[in-house]
Amino acid sequence: MDNINIIVPELPESINNAIIIKWYKQPGEEVKIDDILLELETDKVVLEIPSTINGLLEKILVKEGEKVKSQQIIGILKKEKSLKDKEITNNNIKKSKFINNIINQKKILKNLNDFSPSVRRTIKKNHFSLNEINNFNNKINSNLTNLDKLKEKKEKILKNNNFEKKKMSPIRKYISKKLMDSKNNTVMLTTFNEVNMKEIINIKNNYKNFISENYNIKLGFTSFHIKAVTRALQSFKKINAFIDGENIIYNNFYNINIAIATKRGLIAPIIYNTNTLSLIDIEKKIKKLIIKSNKNQLSIKDLVSGTFTITNGGVFGSLMSTPIINPPQSAILGMHVIKERPIVINHKIYIMPMMYLALSYDHRLIDGKEAIGFLMLIKTLLEDPIKLFL
Repeated sequence: MDNINIIVPELPESINNAIIIKWYKQPGEEVKIDDILLELETDKVVLEIPSTINGLLEKILVKEGEKVKSQQIIGILKKEKSLKDKEITNNNIKKSKFINNIINQKKILKNLNDFSPSVRRTIKKNHFSLNEINNFNNKINSNLTNLDKLKEKKEKILKNNNFEKKKMSPIRKYISKKLMDSKNNTVMLTTFNEVNMKEIINIKNNYKNFISENYNIKLGFTSFHIKAVTRALQSFKKINAFIDGENIIYNNFYNINIAIATKRGLIAPIIYNTNTLSLIDIEKKIKKLIIKSNKNQLSIKDLVSGTFTITNGGVFGSLMSTPIINPPQSAILGMHVIKERPIVINHKIYIMPMMYLALSYDHRLIDGKEAIGFLMLIKTLLEDPIKLFL
């Protein structure tokens, strides 16, 4: 068969719905393998659907803004034509262009006398029928009417420009639901501490050229936090666990979500099995996830099965916050902006680069002693980072 179906990919059960937010190709338009046909937004991520063949987009079955399900057929592709078929298609395109030029005169056509002699000769030469031309004319008039209506509607909105009403995107709906679930279904407390970042800053400064030249990455703070969190989770098993009804599920793996702000909202892709990764490996994965997030190329696999979340409000200048737990997880660590502050060391005052840490936790599962001990261990590891590599 020449026709190939465009199908919604298999979505996990945790995905509530998906909406087509943009078609990048229109019916009749040429496509090549891996050309992006459309963007599909779920309540967790934006998916790009590529073409699987060289050919044409034959038909769009589901319009922008409409909901779709797993494995639903949403459009049809047509395989690339033979050379002879292409010549016929090109002739038809030329024919259509000529008709459109005629129609732009915006007349209702009844007979050939509506045209000049030169136009009448061209119509006869190319064997155009009046019905064919009238059909094009009616379509254009219909489009013009729709455009007028749209313009009128926009003008009314502009006259009452005291507010703007927009529908929530699936991702924003998902974020709202998760936040409400966290508020309603956890007993959340937050404990704070501060960490002296001097040693980590020294490592960054001393090795930044070596790392850049050898690995083509920039060493950041988040990788140190992920290493410290992973080590601490291995000592405090409950903080890597979650409540399932009347049971506690203990995870024996360490998948860390890192919160990333995008134009569509906050998302938290995952770095998997962080206990097996080096600092450089973690940095590479962070860089890759940020690029994918900014280009809307995250897959469902990048977003499921996290056990703990790290969020960094410090990149926006936040001094302190109380981060909200990412259900079904039991805790989340908030990093903040590094500020030089006076602190006392061995009865002397020093100016040091200090960062506040905030650990929000579900008190149903985690006691205050465990939460404080967990955060103290993270502080110890960050202030003496050689311990991360012993």
